[in-house]
Amino acid sequence: MIESLRTGITFGLTSAVITTLGLMVGLHSGTHSRIVVLGGILTIAIADAFSDALGIHVSEEAENMHTTRQVWAATVATFLAKFLFALTFAIPILLLPLFTAIVVSLIWGMLILAILSYVIARSQGEKTWKVISEHIFIALVVIGITHLVGDWVSSFGE
Repeated sequence: MIESLRTGITFGLTSAVITTLGLMVGLHSGTHSRIVVLGGILTIAIADAFSDALGIHVSEEAENMHTTRQVWAATVATFLAKFLFALTFAIPILLLPLFTAIVVSLIWGMLILAILSYVIARSQGEKTWKVISEHIFIALVVIGITHLVGDWVSSFGE
């Protein structure tokens, strides 16, 4: 049961950070609109949380190694981790100027990812700096690409 919860939480947190930040940065660079970015966060929190939870559910079932209870534990943990952590990115958007909120969200997301990566590395006896830098690098690549895509899409409106 613990392993199922760990699977759901780690997947949900990682997905919440990378997907939400990628969407936020892409929407910001494409529109510079607070309402659009906020709408994107809420959409990710709902639709992608359900999608990821179902993905984990089906994946765990397909392994044919888990009890029904374990499958549902991973499913619920994935949904709650993704939903709740994705929603945390709405707070800076609601409280701060948009550009500042994006920067604060990037720092918050990288912090979540670094802490999660640290815990994973420690539990596996890996070098923490290596795991953290690998995960942060992947997140930054996604964020960089979505920024460029947002800029590219915004050029169609000119």
